[in-house]
Amino acid sequence: MIGSTGKATALLARQATIWLWGCVCLSLLAWIWAGYPRFLCVIAAAPLLVPLRGLLRGSRYTYAWATLFAIPYLMFVVTELLANPRARWVAASTLLLVFAWFCAMVAFLRLSRAPRE
Repeated sequence: MIGSTGKATALLARQATIWLWGCVCLSLLAWIWAGYPRFLCVIAAAPLLVPLRGLLRGSRYTYAWATLFAIPYLMFVVTELLANPRARWVAASTLLLVFAWFCAMVAFLRLSRAPRE
């Protein structure tokens, strides 16, 4: 059984995950100011709606596969950070947000698991 401090910490990690998910969505839409077409920014943010239901419910299964879901975003942002000088400011902020989102999901998974016997 998870102790009360473990539950509270897992809840904080879950709330951070959801908050960071929203920030990642907004940061992908902010690529408009870096010169990307609006429809491309919306298309990039749209797949993030897929894990939303499970994230809100606290489904460990969703958190587990959503960590893998974040990897293409990390690859895109690192590529743009290195290759596109006009988009470096938005790429750097998106990189920090996606990495923080990834870490929050991993933290929730670690904190919410059942203790070993």
